Amino acid sequence: MAETRRAQILRRSALFAGLVALSLFFRMLPLSAHGPAFPAPDLLLCLTMAWVVRRPDYLPAPLIAAAFFLEDLLLMRPPGLWALLVLLATEFLRRRNALIRGLPFWLEYALVATVLTAIFLGNRLILAIVMVPQVPLGLSFAQFVGTVLLYPLAVLVSHFALGVRKPATGEVDALGQKL
Repeated sequence: MAETRRAQILRRSALFAGLVALSLFFRMLPLSAHGPAFPAPDLLLCLTMAWVVRRPDYLPAPLIAAAFFLEDLLLMRPPGLWALLVLLATEFLRRRNALIRGLPFWLEYALVATVLTAIFLGNRLILAIVMVPQVPLGLSFAQFVGTVLLYPLAVLVSHFALGVRKPATGEVDALGQKL
């Protein structure tokens, strides 16, 4: 029974790694010569937040750090900054999992939107302090708004298509351990 639980966690982690690879593949495709007029929301960040809020055991911290560090390298961002901010945000949410589990969706959404605001502002602030050239504020804000608005869709896809659901309050696994 314990191996079944461990196998399920490994399958979900592998599914997340595959989604990371797929997301990076599509983000790196040269789809137009001029670039997009409107920045795309960060679907990978939304999925990560949705999974950590619902089932934090499916995404260990090293997997999140590796995924976003690889994204930093491939998308030519300052290596490690975005990965560190996302890791801090997900660990903040992971530590509050028992509290979030009982919240209605709109409060969960408000909490995740607040965390997303903190990491987007933190990223811009740190880049400004070290004087790294940045994307214009309007484009960065548009990506942030798109990401926040995409979160409910990421939750729906995670719930219905990928089977990542919040455990019910008091739900236990096959060994009687609380989820």
